[in-house]
Amino acid sequence: MPQALETAGRRPETPAGVRPTQRKRTRLRSPMARMGMLFVIPAALYVVVFQFIPVAYGLVLSFSDYSPLDRGGPEFIGWDNYASIFTDASFARAMGITGRYVLQVLPFTVAIALGLALLSNRVFRGVGLFRTGLYVPHVVSLTAVSMVWLWIYSDSGLVNQVLDFLGLAPQRWLTTQDAALNAVSAMRIWKALGSNMVLLLAGLQTVPKDLYEAARMDGANAWQQFRAVTLPGLRPMLTYVVAMDIIFLAQGFPEIFVLTQGGPYGSTTTVNYLIYTEAFQYNQMGSASAMAFVLFAFIAAFTIVAIRVGQGRRS
Repeated sequence: MPQALETAGRRPETPAGVRPTQRKRTRLRSPMARMGMLFVIPAALYVVVFQFIPVAYGLVLSFSDYSPLDRGGPEFIGWDNYASIFTDASFARAMGITGRYVLQVLPFTVAIALGLALLSNRVFRGVGLFRTGLYVPHVVSLTAVSMVWLWIYSDSGLVNQVLDFLGLAPQRWLTTQDAALNAVSAMRIWKALGSNMVLLLAGLQTVPKDLYEAARMDGANAWQQFRAVTLPGLRPMLTYVVAMDIIFLAQGFPEIFVLTQGGPYGSTTTVNYLIYTEAFQYNQMGSASAMAFVLFAFIAAFTIVAIRVGQGRRS
């Protein structure tokens, strides 16, 4: 018995003549390991074939001059595509429009989604139906939603009908430079509320209830509880929501393509839409690939900054 207790916490010794590498090979040859590999291989092949290889090829094209209409293959030109990007006024304007688009949508969609999450976290009759109704827009594809909002913003659409009912003059929402990007931003705010609300609701439900009880015992009111308990508890999820919104909004394309086609007069031409026109209208695959990697660098930089700010300073 004492000997059994002594050996209970020890790792079983390798039998004589059996190497650790041989044990690992035996595990990989087991039926369960083979079955696991059968499930992993298709997903790994999909990632390699449809993600890694296209990204690697796009990186090669970004250093090349290539048009699908040319019979020859890509011609290596070094950093010329990247150098021309930073002197291109259209790219600079597209970057400014993309940044404005993100800044117009991000604060509103996070703040409104947080308010809806706080409301959905309460217990009341029909709360499940309320949460489902808020989440439904996220399930519908962005292209389909944009088609619906194209009618809503039309001259005889829902928005102008409401304005006419109120005795106000109708507006040309998608064909004026001042209103087009704002109209697209309003649609994108509505589309993003459902997913953000669900994520923030999940974060709210992880905040310990004991902290609220302790705060109430200390005499904290609702606002003080929100500031001292809710926000610190939500910080990881808020950081995640902000980072993901930056990534998705900076890549905005379907809503621009459906609603405005980058117009009027380029006032809604984001970088992603500029990449599309450069590649598939002007057939400049090299410069379009370089724009894509520059956009990736900017998105990565701003996402890292958002994560660092969300995490706060570490002592």
